Amino acid sequence: MIKSFFNEFKKFAMRGNMIDMAVGIIIGAAFGKVVDSLVKDVIMPPLGVLLGKVDFSNLFLVLKKGAEFEGPYVSVAQAAEAGAITLNLGNFLNALVSFTIVAFAVFLLIKTINKLRERLDLCDQQPEGTRKCPFCFTDIPLQAKKCPNCTSVIVNDAEMQKLVDKDSEKRLAKRKKCDIQRRL
Repeated sequence: MIKSFFNEFKKFAMRGNMIDMAVGIIIGAAFGKVVDSLVKDVIMPPLGVLLGKVDFSNLFLVLKKGAEFEGPYVSVAQAAEAGAITLNLGNFLNALVSFTIVAFAVFLLIKTINKLRERLDLCDQQPEGTRKCPFCFTDIPLQAKKCPNCTSVIVNDAEMQKLVDKDSEKRLAKRKKCDIQRRL
């Protein structure tokens, strides 16, 4: 029983979409670390200099002073050591910038994928002067009377409409005949 359980799990885990998802999660985690470093080490320091030498990671408000040391606190770590309760605005701002960068990167990725899909859709359009065979769905010339692939007899739209109209007339005549017979 345990062996069949592990065999079933192995089949589940080795499916293509599971492996793709695992690779995506691993790359996403690595990408998150790169973006986090970009925000903390590259974007925020110059922004802090522009705004008057503010270190965003240590931008916080003290909600309740600590029992051991009542401040003023130089950093979030010092406030935490003293037991102070703080509102860490700088960490939130860093996380917000990180999220914005990741969201923008995902937007660019989706936009690129959509452009590629549009190009593929343009390639899949049938050539001018052709139509699809209604039986095997291959491209055939507009003038074709028989499909070269499946050898089905092809009628054009006007001929098809005439056949439908004739069939409708026959059904209507048959219905009228049945109505007359019911009345008798």
